[in-house]
Amino acid sequence: MTDPRWFHRRGALARGEWESVVDETTPGWQHTGIRIAEVTDAVELTLPETGVERIVVPLAGSFTVTHTEDGATTETGLVGRPSVFAGPTDVLYLSAAATAVVRGAGRVAVATSPTDVVKKTTYIPAAGTPVELRGGGSASRQVHNFGTPAALDAARLIVCEVITPASNWSSYPPHKHDEHIDGHESRLEEIYYFESAPGAGSTGGAADDAFGIFSAYSSPSGEIEIDARVRSGDIALIPHGYHGPAVAAPGYDLYYLNVMAGPDPERQWLISDDPAHAWVRDSWPVEGIDPRLPLGHDSGSEQ
Repeated sequence: MTDPRWFHRRGALARGEWESVVDETTPGWQHTGIRIAEVTDAVELTLPETGVERIVVPLAGSFTVTHTEDGATTETGLVGRPSVFAGPTDVLYLSAAATAVVRGAGRVAVATSPTDVVKKTTYIPAAGTPVELRGGGSASRQVHNFGTPAALDAARLIVCEVITPASNWSSYPPHKHDEHIDGHESRLEEIYYFESAPGAGSTGGAADDAFGIFSAYSSPSGEIEIDARVRSGDIALIPHGYHGPAVAAPGYDLYYLNVMAGPDPERQWLISDDPAHAWVRDSWPVEGIDPRLPLGHDSGSEQ
């Protein structure tokens, strides 16, 4: 039975102009956050607090971010994209010393983490986003690593997005990152924000009917149970435990935005696979990457 503390349907976490808000005021949550909103010309999203680092991620549409830091105000345009399945987007990392206002039209995510460490506000163009084709066979997926340690100098945040083609599995094998084991595993809270849509080349199906499946289960560090049908706008919180797979239903592609941060002194993503399923990694070099990938490769970004 899915634990209602850790899985939330679209709109269940609404706050003010935001469709969903996760932050340190969320019960059982400390290190990460996310805000999701639909923006029109009549909507202005404010990010007034300092002491929080952020990454502004256009999900669909284009936006302008007016940000103020050390008394100077700068305006950054984000070209965005038609949808999360159209390839990488440009994003803006805002330092913990910055406040901001977001304007535009479309759907936007803001990944957050509380911190007093001030890093440089950074614009990352779509063409500068490292794109990784991970896995093999029916576990092939596409990862946009714009907010990972190799791509971005942030204080705590680790952020990426994953596209899983119809019928494929991702976040697999199931894995965890809830213990500090030097050089092997790091402690990270994780947020999954989902979207789903009829697959590339699909001749049927409606966007509102698109779905995937997501699972999480307990580890020695804590109990958790999620076995959920996920649709656009749903959010899963992973405080501990093994998580995965995320499965795209036949006929429907699946997207998720991952937001991670934790209490360890080093900013790194180190995982431990469930030992019962770790062997599947050995099959990937033989199976090769799903030929449908990369998705959205015609968006003009480097793949």
